[in-house]
Amino acid sequence: MFNDIGPLELVTLVVLAVLVFGPDKLPKFIQDVTRTIRKIREFSESAKQDIRSELGPEFKDFEFEDLNPKTFVRKHLDNDELGLKEIRNGFDLKKEMAEVTDAVHGTEAPSSSSPSSSSSPSSSGSTGGRVDMTKKPEEDDRPPFDSDAT
Repeated sequence: MFNDIGPLELVTLVVLAVLVFGPDKLPKFIQDVTRTIRKIREFSESAKQDIRSELGPEFKDFEFEDLNPKTFVRKHLDNDELGLKEIRNGFDLKKEMAEVTDAVHGTEAPSSSSPSSSSSPSSSGSTGGRVDMTKKPEEDDRPPFDSDAT
């Protein structure tokens, strides 16, 4: 319930509660809040039981948490009827990101055995057909401007 509250925030809330309600009324206030929360939980559980009994035996496996779209999708995709776990395990995101990064920086992956990695760069300064994204273009490296193409 309070997964997003850190220790410093919790201490701040306690100090603020002591300042607002005072040390005399704070225990009574905490009891009232816990009693109210308990009553709300009991009310919601009885409502869930009433709904389940009214729906009948066909919906005995019905869970109210399934009404949350994330939970519903997760439940139905994790049963592996579609073979999604095999697809998910076959995809290595770190490897794919490393390849994209290498392509952007103009370097080759060390495990790559492409012919351009074994060839030496030509005398004109090209890097095996790849464009060096870190190098600023010089005047003669700019492509010709074609006003009719625009």
